[in-house]
Amino acid sequence: MKEQKYILTEVKSFELKDIFECGQCFRWNQEEDGSYTGVFGQNVLNVKKEDNQIIFKGICQGDIKETVEKYFDMGRDYEKIKQQLSKIDSYMKESIEYGKGIRILNQDLWETIISFIISANNNIPRIKGIIERLSKSYGKEIQWNGKKYYTFPTPEELKDVTVEEYRKLGLGFRDIRLYETTKMILDKKVDLEKLEQNPNTLEVREQLLTLSGVGPKVADCILLFSTLKRFEVFPIDVWVRRVMNDLYIKNHDETKVSKKQIEKIATEKFGNLAGMAQQYLFYWRREA
Repeated sequence: MKEQKYILTEVKSFELKDIFECGQCFRWNQEEDGSYTGVFGQNVLNVKKEDNQIIFKGICQGDIKETVEKYFDMGRDYEKIKQQLSKIDSYMKESIEYGKGIRILNQDLWETIISFIISANNNIPRIKGIIERLSKSYGKEIQWNGKKYYTFPTPEELKDVTVEEYRKLGLGFRDIRLYETTKMILDKKVDLEKLEQNPNTLEVREQLLTLSGVGPKVADCILLFSTLKRFEVFPIDVWVRRVMNDLYIKNHDETKVSKKQIEKIATEKFGNLAGMAQQYLFYWRREA
């Protein structure tokens, strides 16, 4: 595969830090010049912002323009989404101003499932380290720009990996989860192609919840951050519970705030854009 380059100009709603540091992805790393390099699918890309240009350069399996426009969700009008959500209240408006450059990536469904199983009760540096070791051990090597990168392993590439081998990668209690979920996908107990074709979010969510290591929060992250792209879901973690309680519920003990309470408010206030609202609120609260 040859190096390819693609330049976008005058793009709105595209800030590198907002996209890559908002908690949706784990295989993008900042370089010394402020650009980010990441591996997704069979691709290794560096993304750099200069003035009003976004420069994509790297190794792509297909045409770089098509790859970029699909992965970075370039067909969606994020300016319209921000306008709609900003009208809800001043909190929403402020959080959008803070994370104005967020775009929700179209990440591979299989990789998103495994990545968010690994993310359970974990911190981002550790999650990234585990995923990198998993990819280096079982993915394919791609050399670019004098460095070695590794693709995320497919279910087939993981079919003979034992629980003990996962444990050696530092997965902890998640080792058996990864092993069991891989077997379920290989045995078609959960069919990923059928999930992507099913428009019923509740049905897809129920299927995801049958996978080992996938609870409600992980299922919602998979629904929002993968190619499933269900913007109506509202993943709830400690940061989201905190910001929703501080802004809207105001219980003196946030641990007593129930998931149902939060979901009810999210549905009433944000509707089918709840997932985007969650991202702006989460990123704003955690970073600012």
